[in-house]
Amino acid sequence: MPTETFEFQVEARQLLQLMIHSVYSNKDVFLRELVSNASDALDKLRLEKLWDDSLDADVSDPHIEIDIDKDARTLTVRDNGIGMSYDEVGQLIGTIANSGTAQFLRELREAKDAAGEEGLIGQFGVGFYSGFMVADEVTLLTRRAGESQGTRWTSRGEGTYTLERVDDAPQGTSVVLHLKPADPENQLHDYTSPWKIREIVKRYSDFITWPIRMVPEGSGTADESAEPPAPETLNSMKALWARPRDEVSDDEYHELYKHIAHDWRDPLETIRLQAEGTFEYQALLFLPAHAPHDLFTRDAKRGVQLYVKRVFIMDDCEALLPPYLRFVKGVVDAADLSLNVSREILQQDRHIEMMRRRLTKKILSTVKDMMAKDQERYATFWREFGTVLKEGLISDPENRDAILAVASFASTHDDSAPTTLKQYVERMKDGQEDIYYLTGESRQSIENSPHMEAFRERGIEVLLLTDAVDEVWADAVGEYEGKKLRSVAKGQIDLDASNEDASDGEREKQNEEYAGLLGWMKEHLDEDIKEVRLSSRLTVSPACVVSDANDLTPALENMYRAMGQEVPRAKRILELNPDHQLVKGLNQAYKEREDRTELAETAELLHGLAVLAEGGQPKEPARFVKLMADRLERAL
Repeated sequence: MPTETFEFQVEARQLLQLMIHSVYSNKDVFLRELVSNASDALDKLRLEKLWDDSLDADVSDPHIEIDIDKDARTLTVRDNGIGMSYDEVGQLIGTIANSGTAQFLRELREAKDAAGEEGLIGQFGVGFYSGFMVADEVTLLTRRAGESQGTRWTSRGEGTYTLERVDDAPQGTSVVLHLKPADPENQLHDYTSPWKIREIVKRYSDFITWPIRMVPEGSGTADESAEPPAPETLNSMKALWARPRDEVSDDEYHELYKHIAHDWRDPLETIRLQAEGTFEYQALLFLPAHAPHDLFTRDAKRGVQLYVKRVFIMDDCEALLPPYLRFVKGVVDAADLSLNVSREILQQDRHIEMMRRRLTKKILSTVKDMMAKDQERYATFWREFGTVLKEGLISDPENRDAILAVASFASTHDDSAPTTLKQYVERMKDGQEDIYYLTGESRQSIENSPHMEAFRERGIEVLLLTDAVDEVWADAVGEYEGKKLRSVAKGQIDLDASNEDASDGEREKQNEEYAGLLGWMKEHLDEDIKEVRLSSRLTVSPACVVSDANDLTPALENMYRAMGQEVPRAKRILELNPDHQLVKGLNQAYKEREDRTELAETAELLHGLAVLAEGGQPKEPARFVKLMADRLERAL
């Protein structure tokens, strides 16, 4: 069969060079990754055979085999799993089609320590390439189950690889590593040493469902007439979630998490759950210490694996947890589901719905306990996953109160420590009826917003919400313990309720004083604004723009448009500060001048400045700049 030579894509070549030049201090992880890939291949074959009984595949003895050849200095990791076709090898191995390599390289450069670098291999699905850390040449031989022809892939990691069709390949995949010389100073161990292989498998892969076998040391020198020694099984294959808690160490749990999540860090929290009765299942879940790189991408995979009676069913079972808990990793093992279950069946299964509800409540209660007992770990959790957890305030009304109980927010009460809604309510001033909040891109931009002026002057606490989801959930939730959630940038704000008679009288007098100016400005700016009125929220700035109580904010409008939903543009309300000298001068000029051409330009400038002050952009930036430049020139 002809052998074809191909070039790696640019990012793959960069990745290979990083691997070859010993970026990672812990070279042992290569074997963990190859064994994990082999285990996945065996899982996929068992599932495919379950769904298609006519598949011509041998499933009599699924296993992973490790062979050492000290003389040739090769290490082979072999499985009899699903295998790959010729096209799949080219796509998955040759081009790293879906591994996020660019992001991998970017995070690798940003990794601050060796430990941070080590874990990026598995996290980005480029585990196969880790073989080049320890090998000068890698050969892959594979045949997909049900096909008659196999494929051989070979590369020295120098920018090219070869592909060749072969007729005598066994079912499954074998990866042959032509090992580099041992170099203990650079943590490059002798991987032809059986004790080293045992150590790595025990440390990283003991819980793998399938047997990992190795021919015992010294078998190559045995008498030819003697029976060859039986391969040694290196892993216990014990399901950690099925063993009593006191028989499993934290290190074993952590290694299972790292295998499932392809993460190098220990999990933040381990959650065990065992349900008995009419529907039995066991769950072993983990809260990661760090958000995965694909947390907010559309094709991100969930992290919960589904087993039935310890038989692997699927890798990312979406039906087991709501989308806002997609960062949770782990295993759920059900006793009463069919082995032939599909994703479509799961979505409608009553038992799965029961499991989903209980798992969700268990996770949220665990976070609540963490919040009460370990503020530092809770702070890490909320920093990494608070944004995605708040999605549940919109999508999961049943658990809304539980999510609010573990949510915390920045506020004007403290420059660094966040607050809960419960703490906010406990600090509310006498007579304060509402919980006030303001959304924006950053804490600094919110604190400098003109909408905050009256609240700052009166010492009224405001929640500072900087995540995109905050705009949506605050509207969806509406209230907390009978206290309405109110944006300080929407509707009328009256902070003088304690002196209502005096404030009403003063406001009425000011409205009469400014009635003409307000009506004229409304007419002149009618294309852009719904109303011009006097403000009770401004103390320093001359003007601000606010949304009507029931209108969408500009941020929400932009969010819906980004999702492809057309929404009508809502006109804003322009509020003027009657105590500001600019507004007083504008009102005086309005009363005195009949020619209001320049005054109209001042009104436009005032509106544009108000839009800029809240982080927006004037409708016609070029015209705004010209008007401002002309006005500055005349002022010189």
